[in-house]
Amino acid sequence: MDISKAKEVQDAVKGKMQKALEHLEAAMLTVRAGKANPAVFNNVVIDYYGAPTPLPQVSSITSPDAKTILIQPWDKNMIAPIEKAIMAANLGFTPQNNGEHVRINVPPLTEERRKDLVKQIKAESETARISIRNARHEGVDLIKKYQKDGLPEDVAKDSESEIQKLTDQFNKKADEIFARKEKEIMTV
Repeated sequence: MDISKAKEVQDAVKGKMQKALEHLEAAMLTVRAGKANPAVFNNVVIDYYGAPTPLPQVSSITSPDAKTILIQPWDKNMIAPIEKAIMAANLGFTPQNNGEHVRINVPPLTEERRKDLVKQIKAESETARISIRNARHEGVDLIKKYQKDGLPEDVAKDSESEIQKLTDQFNKKADEIFARKEKEIMTV
C-alpha cells in the first residue's frame, strides 16, 4: 500500500474541516451584533417576479453609519417586496421607504435579544464542531481500511495522530470564532 494514500486522507480531512470553519464564519456574519452590518441580509430572500432571490442580488446594501442600513433596489418596483421580506425574516428591523430606497434604523439590542443571539451562534458553533468530528471519523475509518489493505501500521498510527491534531486545531479555531462573536454581541 502506498504511503501517499495516508497523506491524501489527511489533506481531505483538513479540507473538510476548513470548509466547516468557513461555513461558521459565514454564519457568524449574518448574526446582528448591535451595529449596522449589511451581511445580516445575505439570507433574506425576496420574491423577484416569481423567483425566490437573495436580497443582495437585487439591490445595493450599504451602511452609511453605525446605526443605519440603506437598501437601494435596482428596480424601484421591488421596494414593497423587500420590505415584506425583511419583516418576514424576523431580524428585529422595521424598514422605512421613501420611494427610492429602504432605510433601516438599527435599534440597540435588548439583553434578552443578546442572549438569544448567543444561543443561536452557540448552535452554529456546535454544528461546525460536529462537522469537524465527522471529518475526523471519516478520515480515521479510511486509514483503518487502508491499513487492512496493506498500509504499514506505524504509518496508520502516525496518520491517525495527525488527524487528531488537525481536529484539535480546528475545534480551537471554532471556539475562538464563537468567543469573538459572543464578545461582540454582549458588548453594549
